[in-house]
Amino acid sequence: MSLKLAIWDMDGTIVDSREVIQTAMVRAFERLNLEPPPYEKTRTVVGLGLKEACQTLAPDQVDIDTLVSAYREAFVVRRSEPDFKEPLYEGAIETLDRLVAEGWLIAMATGKSHNGIRAIFEMHPLEAYFDTIWCADDGPGKPHPFMCEQAMNALGAEPHQSLIIGDAIHDINMGLNAGIHTLGVSWGFGEAAELHAAGAHEVHHDFETLNASLDQFAARVS
Repeated sequence: MSLKLAIWDMDGTIVDSREVIQTAMVRAFERLNLEPPPYEKTRTVVGLGLKEACQTLAPDQVDIDTLVSAYREAFVVRRSEPDFKEPLYEGAIETLDRLVAEGWLIAMATGKSHNGIRAIFEMHPLEAYFDTIWCADDGPGKPHPFMCEQAMNALGAEPHQSLIIGDAIHDINMGLNAGIHTLGVSWGFGEAAELHAAGAHEVHHDFETLNASLDQFAARVS
């Protein structure tokens, strides 16, 4: 049987982290007496490593390591507050379940750190789905193809057997740089027009059409 590898982004693709990321970024900027970025600006850096994201949002305004530390602290505090929620997107677990049942290999390629992913796993039962996990602290971040290449190498898959699913142009660019099929999703941080403009092979607006596309890819690979 031919291998099939689905490489997943996390924030904005499986987990709805829009509120916590924006809140933490606003609080970090305010702590350093900087004008906080609006959500429309923050969303464009999600998927990048945290240091690169902060450098993009606050070039030459502050010591970037200080801003990174302030963001991390704000993120932890927001997670500890009683009203905190970071839900899974409806349909995510069902799709992961069916991929496992159908013999897919499943990887993660995320701009989060391993500590950030551990926090997600403590909240949601996701860890068992992933055969290999690659994070921003493992090597070059998105859009460099490193994480996709490492996932393929770890699981023995070739580019034609692999695809990436993500909500940001950084995911699409990473996948294209790795020579794999790219599936954009419009329910997270990126907008459909941006994903199309980045060169996504397909853009999906719900898990129903995403699942149909996964079936078509599996048929082609087989």
